[in-house]
Amino acid sequence: MSDIAATTVHEAYAFACMRCGHGWEQAYAIEHHTDGSGNAYVVYKADGEHVPSPLSTPTCTNCGGHVVRIMRAGRVSTVQQLLRSQEGRRSVRAAADDAPDETAVVTAVPAAPGPVSRHRQLSDLLHPFHRR
Repeated sequence: MSDIAATTVHEAYAFACMRCGHGWEQAYAIEHHTDGSGNAYVVYKADGEHVPSPLSTPTCTNCGGHVVRIMRAGRVSTVQQLLRSQEGRRSVRAAADDAPDETAVVTAVPAAPGPVSRHRQLSDLLHPFHRR
C-alpha cells in the first residue's frame, strides 16, 4: 500500500487496572495515514514500537487484565508522587518517635523512588470512579 499523506500527533494516557490496582502511564505517537486509494488508517507507536490502539483493547502491564480505566495523562504519576511524599513523612515521623533525644530537629525528606503498595494507589487513584 502506497502512503500519500501522514500526520503524527503525540498523546499520553494514564491507565489503572481495576483487577490488580496497577497504575501506569504511556506516551504514544499516533500516525494518521491516507493510502493511495484515499482510505484513512492510524498507526500507534509507543517507544518507537508499533502497538495496538490503547483505546480499543487496553491490557494491564502487570496482570494482563482487560478491565482498565483510561484517564488523562498525569493522574497516575501525581498520585504516585503524593504517596511517596506521604511515606517519607511517615518514616521521618516514626524515626523521630524512636529517637532518644527529644530535642533533635527532624526535617521531612521525600522517600526515594521505590515500590509503592498497588492497593493504596488503586483506592486513592480510583476513588472518584467508585459507584455507591
